[in-house]
Amino acid sequence: MSARPSHRSATRLAVAVAVLAPFALTACSSDSEAADGTSGSAKGGGKPATVTVSPSGSGVKAGQPIKVTADGGSITSVAVTDGKGTKFEGKLSADGRVWTSERMAAPGTDYQVTAATKTEGGTTGTGKGTFSTLKAEKVNKVTLAPVGKTIGIGHPVSIAFDFPVKNKAAVERALKITTDNNTQGSWGWVKDWHGKDRVDWRPKEYWKPGTKVALDARLNGVDSGPSGFFTRDYDLSFTIGSAQIVKVDLDNQRLTLERDGQQVRTIPVSGGTPGGVKRSWGGTTVLMSKEGTINMNSETVGLGDAYNKMVDYSMRLTWSGMYAHAAPWNAAYFGRANKSSGCIGMSTGEASAFYQQVRIGDPFVITGKDTKGVPPQGNGFSNWNESWEEWQQRSALR
Repeated sequence: MSARPSHRSATRLAVAVAVLAPFALTACSSDSEAADGTSGSAKGGGKPATVTVSPSGSGVKAGQPIKVTADGGSITSVAVTDGKGTKFEGKLSADGRVWTSERMAAPGTDYQVTAATKTEGGTTGTGKGTFSTLKAEKVNKVTLAPVGKTIGIGHPVSIAFDFPVKNKAAVERALKITTDNNTQGSWGWVKDWHGKDRVDWRPKEYWKPGTKVALDARLNGVDSGPSGFFTRDYDLSFTIGSAQIVKVDLDNQRLTLERDGQQVRTIPVSGGTPGGVKRSWGGTTVLMSKEGTINMNSETVGLGDAYNKMVDYSMRLTWSGMYAHAAPWNAAYFGRANKSSGCIGMSTGEASAFYQQVRIGDPFVITGKDTKGVPPQGNGFSNWNESWEEWQQRSALR
């Protein structure tokens, strides 16, 4: 289910590949070619409808819809060609005289518009013309998540933007989520840990295992604001894996992996040291990535020179540096006390097996009387720490 209502017309647009020189739109009236290069045709003996298109001409500002108007008749079909194979669909007015594209005209693009019309007397006509848009002075790009074909039940569809997005509603209207089981969900805007604008599509509840998910981000031509236009579309697809949930009880220093409601593995762990900045985050986080062996340096997360070492079987839970990983140097505390610098540590053997079993998108539910609260929205994927009603309010279309 998309996070926005669909208003797609039954009027579908055929898209062809062409390289076009800009010239003005035609008012179609005959089979002849006018002096300015526009052309039109009619059948039926009467005077055909006059067709106009907005925008028109060359050097047109991008980011506006294409509008086709018929004077003296109604529109029966519209086709838009941009030379890149972009699909254009549109909405026809109730009286059939005005067609408006759902997509915006993209920067630096030549367009050809062909409209078929019919009068009340039965005369049919066709009008053809072209226009061209200015190139974008600034271009905004995106980073998509998750990465992978099979994803855990907690991962949202996430889009982080290279530059700030002022026109959030316009961007959100260009995004479409489809699933094969009509999953209910909503877009929500957050500020990413790195300071970037980000929008996540979170289901109302955890994804149902086996769900097929697809993102169709028709951003080409959308104006993000002062930071520039988008100049391409994006897509993403994945399937939801089994229902795996990782429960971390820091009061008892135990991690439990559940799959489809059944306990699969219990591991003695040691979490963040109580009473200060080394406490672990609580609440629900989502496994962001499996990073293997990495260098961990406490100075990068504001903890001074407490450690700088290579760490095996590293599984990222937040951008701010909380991981689950192998911590053989802390073996005396597994299952007994929380003595880490904030991560969830376990033996190398347990970490190796656990690393193979979990997948990106599995939720980690972390409880304990001395956690430091839940991660802020944007610090990883903390979406599940808000109620469904709270999350919906983050949509720019509410």
